[in-house]
Amino acid sequence: MPKNSSFRYFKTSPEIIRLAVMLYVRFPLSLRNVEDLLHERGIDVSYETVRFWWHRFGPKFAFEIRKKRAQHMRSHSNWKWHLDKIFVKINGERHYLWRAVDHEGEVLESFVTKARDKRAALKFLKKSMRRYGQPEKIVTDKLRSYGAAMKDIGNVDKQETGRWLNNRVENSHLPFRRRERAMLRFRRMRSLQKFASVHASVLNLFNLERSHYSKPISR
Repeated sequence: MPKNSSFRYFKTSPEIIRLAVMLYVRFPLSLRNVEDLLHERGIDVSYETVRFWWHRFGPKFAFEIRKKRAQHMRSHSNWKWHLDKIFVKINGERHYLWRAVDHEGEVLESFVTKARDKRAALKFLKKSMRRYGQPEKIVTDKLRSYGAAMKDIGNVDKQETGRWLNNRVENSHLPFRRRERAMLRFRRMRSLQKFASVHASVLNLFNLERSHYSKPISR
């Protein structure tokens, strides 16, 4: 999380700002929904204030989460990555959201492009590996762009394809799709990239295998 200096000129306490941003990103809520939830807790703020907090602090929160995640992954062996892309419409035009997920189901990287060719796949792979290092295996679908990009990187022997091998990343698309419907889709490519990155990082923070933990520990 950002240091307290980030909140220096704000009258509202950092705890309330964090709560508002996390509610908006973590759950499929609108800005007005967050305003109502805060009002029930005795916090009187406008939905426009919540929007400003989200734009100001959302990327900072996500950066801190990703930084700790990257440090942890670089100190341990990266077993397997799952790569996939989903179609997202922006003003009626089709775009592609590339996503990398590790073997535990945590989203590593989100990247938006207008095409799904070799150039886009290569840029996505280089960005992911520059931050998290080299995985031992990369599971993809049968899109030829992956193979062409990995041939340039030298990872062809690490690629795996199969009918059900990529279910891990397919299931990870569901929270984003629910959030997309709640936001009534996106209007700019830049907004999609920003929200997808922040949403993935915050979601990882709450991505616990609850069947393996007791309720008090999970809370």
